[in-house]
Amino acid sequence: MRRALRISRRIVTLLAAAAVAGALAAPAGNAPAAVEPGVTVAGVELDGLTWSPARQELREALDRPLRFAHGNRLWSVSASRFRPAADLDAAVTAALGAAPGAEVPLRVSIAREQVRRYAAAVAQELDRPAVDARFDGLVGLRPKLVPARPGRAVDRAAFVAAIERALLENERARIRVPVRAVAPKVRLADLPPVVVIQRESKRLHLYERGALVRTFPIATGTAEFPTPLGEFTIVDMQREPWWYPPPSDWAKGLEPVPPGPGNPLGTRWMGLDRYMVGIHGTPDSSSIGYSASHGCVRMYTWDAAWLFDRVRIGTPVHILPA
Repeated sequence: MRRALRISRRIVTLLAAAAVAGALAAPAGNAPAAVEPGVTVAGVELDGLTWSPARQELREALDRPLRFAHGNRLWSVSASRFRPAADLDAAVTAALGAAPGAEVPLRVSIAREQVRRYAAAVAQELDRPAVDARFDGLVGLRPKLVPARPGRAVDRAAFVAAIERALLENERARIRVPVRAVAPKVRLADLPPVVVIQRESKRLHLYERGALVRTFPIATGTAEFPTPLGEFTIVDMQREPWWYPPPSDWAKGLEPVPPGPGNPLGTRWMGLDRYMVGIHGTPDSSSIGYSASHGCVRMYTWDAAWLFDRVRIGTPVHILPA
């Protein structure tokens, strides 16, 4: 009796296990044994496959890595990084019940935040800022110019959209990272002219785009009030300026001078970012070529007017000792 009972229990256990295995192998109990010819799920051909192989085929297709390209660089990233998920059981069941040649859709979900983070990481690696044209000191008397260089930036919105489309539509064509050019804000043509002054030689040189345009004779400061050496910038420009006495002992008791023939500044003033120092015309033409000023750079009135029309606020001025 006990032996018969044990045999009976074994038979029940085996039958239950077989039922579970059957349920796992083919959830759709009355579905055909194999997918009809030409049936695809999200572009994956499943014709002739039974339930389990068809599901495995879909799983492998969903897990295929994404492929990227930028220039000559090629790389791949595991799709699992973006956590693609889909109801594969339902898709396979639909495929098994589909007519020959049918296209069965597959609804895929992804972790969109992971997609955005990956796009941001790629952009951080590939982005290059534009480089503006600039001056880089002097080579002798001539300004050294550094040309502008365009930059690049990944189009993040387009890149995110391309990744999401590949995942949601189960496509694995290589994705070329979309980039756009970033133009520099300052090109060589945008740079201001450069003024180079030789204090002891009493010469002022004007350069445009690195080329010498014209040289002028000038007067500079006396030994007691020398013209300062260094790199300066024009910060103030006035036509027909007033002259105001500076707070120095030599100017005590002097009154402001309005525009006119006797104005110590002539008809043009180009002030530097050094207090009370500038480039200007002079009514005392005989001082040109000598150390005669209180620190400023004097020019013939007509030369100062010519220079005034070609420089601007921000023009660099280099004053050298030679």
